[in-house]
Amino acid sequence: QVQLVESGGGLVQPGGSLRLSCAASASLFSLYTMGWYRQAPGKQRELVAYITSGGSTNYADSVKGRFTISRANAKKTVYLQMNSLKSEDTAVYYCNAQYTIVYWGQGTQVTVSL
Repeated sequence: QVQLVESGGGLVQPGGSLRLSCAASASLFSLYTMGWYRQAPGKQRELVAYITSGGSTNYADSVKGRFTISRANAKKTVYLQMNSLKSEDTAVYYCNAQYTIVYWGQGTQVTVSL
C-alpha cells in the first residue's frame, strides 16, 4: 500500500503562483510514474501533468508553459509548480502514482480568486 500526501494548496490571486508537493511512502518511488490531476466542481477529473520514472513529462494543453512537474526521488516527492494561475485553474488537485497499481492522494484545494 502506497500513501500519497499532498500539500501546498490554498487561495491565490489570478496571476499568482503556488507549488504543490506530494510525498509518497512507496519504497520503489523512483519506478513510479507520478501525476497530478484536478477536478473542478461539476466537472470530471482531468490530467494536469505527469512525469515518468525516466523523467519524461507531459502536460495538458491548458497548463503548458505555466505549470512544471518535477520529482525528487531521494525525497520520494513530486512537485507541481503553478505560475500565472487563472480562475479556471480552481480545483481540487490530486496526486497519482502508477506502477503495477494506481494510487491516489486525498487532494488539496487550489482556489484562484481576487
